[in-house]
Amino acid sequence: MFVAPTLEQGAQRGKTPVMSDDAVSPNAEQVGQLLAAQFPDWAGLTIRPVASDGTDNVLFRLGQDKCIRLPRMASTAAQLTKEVALLPLLKDLPLAVPEPLGTGGPAYGYPYPWAVYRWIEGVPVIEADLPDMAATAETLGCFVNVLRSIDVPAAPLSGPANNHRGVELSIRDKVTRRSLAGIADLYDEARLNAAWDQALQADKWDNAPVLIHGDIHAANLLARDRALSAVIDFGLAGRGDPAVDLIVGWSLLDTGARDIFRVAAGVDEPTWQRGRGWALSTAVVALAYYRERNPFLWTLSRRSIEAVLADAG
Repeated sequence: MFVAPTLEQGAQRGKTPVMSDDAVSPNAEQVGQLLAAQFPDWAGLTIRPVASDGTDNVLFRLGQDKCIRLPRMASTAAQLTKEVALLPLLKDLPLAVPEPLGTGGPAYGYPYPWAVYRWIEGVPVIEADLPDMAATAETLGCFVNVLRSIDVPAAPLSGPANNHRGVELSIRDKVTRRSLAGIADLYDEARLNAAWDQALQADKWDNAPVLIHGDIHAANLLARDRALSAVIDFGLAGRGDPAVDLIVGWSLLDTGARDIFRVAAGVDEPTWQRGRGWALSTAVVALAYYRERNPFLWTLSRRSIEAVLADAG
């Protein structure tokens, strides 16, 4: 059974934290104005804010079967535009993914493109009671396996367009080493560096780049009826090394479920080692950056680091 990580004392669970001085925070009144001007057929529907631990977007429920996603920064606005174009091309996946219904433009003081999606029923995995983690791991592994088999030439190559998710792991060496030093008061720095070195020594991905989600972790997974049901937020999707989509093996799964996930994902040993490196790198960078600013990501990152250290030996 998966037990959601406990947040640090005093954390405001579900309140979207502001992480950048230039981040905007659209409110329900603005959303109503945007809808009335650009989607008048939906303007009479109830608008309700959706609690989220994410830092990139603000979400509102629209009526019973829709939601609105509004990026908070220019960089995440570009990700939304890419996601809206990509999602309709994804077919026959073993989990539900978001369905865009329409896109709007800046107005009424809101500066970015935004989108309306069909609402996906469910709760974040971090809030769900999932009794069968073996089944969860199997489904996740199949999702990763199927995703990388989909040919989407329009998806951008890994690089600036997706925050470099899926690039060669060594490209993250500088930022990872700097972040490792930044959390040396929490962990044995030599042990962290040894685990990172181990990942860097794995053979590189030398096949054609494949479709990746780029950000599969507990906060981007939904559950319904106590079972995994959906993967959301394709803002970091692209084409690159599939190892990046293995991060969830350490951020969510225990040792036994992780083995099931690996088999279902169908990856070789070097890819698995790189995946562990991705899990470590993204966690230490997030922990160093968010340690005083986002208790939720702090807790999630520590879970990943501890799982990687235990797994790396």
